[in-house]
Amino acid sequence: MSDDAIIVVVAGLTATACGLLGPFLLLRRMALLSDAVSHAVLPGIVAVWLVARTRAPLPVIAGAAAFAVICVLCVDGLRATGLVAPDAAIALTFPALFSVGVLGITRFASGIHLDLDATIYGELALVPFTTVQLGGVELARAAVVLGAVALADLALLVLLWKEYAATTFDPDFAAALRLRPTLLTRLLVIAVAVTAVSAFEAVGAILVVTMLVVPAATAFVLARRLPTMVAVSVAVGWIGAVGGQRLAFAIDSSIAGAMGLVCAGCFVVALLVRRLRA
Repeated sequence: MSDDAIIVVVAGLTATACGLLGPFLLLRRMALLSDAVSHAVLPGIVAVWLVARTRAPLPVIAGAAAFAVICVLCVDGLRATGLVAPDAAIALTFPALFSVGVLGITRFASGIHLDLDATIYGELALVPFTTVQLGGVELARAAVVLGAVALADLALLVLLWKEYAATTFDPDFAAALRLRPTLLTRLLVIAVAVTAVSAFEAVGAILVVTMLVVPAATAFVLARRLPTMVAVSVAVGWIGAVGGQRLAFAIDSSIAGAMGLVCAGCFVVALLVRRLRA
């Protein structure tokens, strides 16, 4: 497989994992949770440096994942009180965790070059060069990781589809049926945190936020049924992956940025189509 094909596959797997979850976040008014995670991982990076004195990508990602889960659980805990709206819960949580990270860097790690590239910026062009052996076949590590994450997200939705549909559209009715909407929401936000952090090293935080929000918003404009919305969300993500790679190659620019731009273009087209049909 060529390097260009590997880049598209990794971005497409990211789009699949994010596209499966994005519609549920959008419908629950928690679309910016992915942005919160991208900021809240900073104290995890600092904690890994303080404890292990290492900047290696895997420990850094593990620390980032731990604080990502803390972030989403705090958001869900605030939301569950009924006193704070979901968007406000996000806005309250991630600045606090990000501030802790900034204080940790300035107090304990000033002058130390922490490997923020591994979790915040990412670089799709380098994905083909980091490989693992699987069954005697050399594969891009990011493709293996994101493929596993996408399968895990798919399994979560397949097993709990009716429960998630009920708690998304009518949480009070779901609670009356004892479907435990709070537990289901926490499983969803943890899945979002794991998905986001798993993709940070390969594609960067900006593209993760894009893939979680923009394809889902595009699907929301076009689709009326939840299964269709999820399918369209995944499809738009793949269009962004393929079209963005071609665009980046044509203009010799950022691959992740081009993919985000193509996804945004899909949303604009969907909005125009919807307006014309109205």
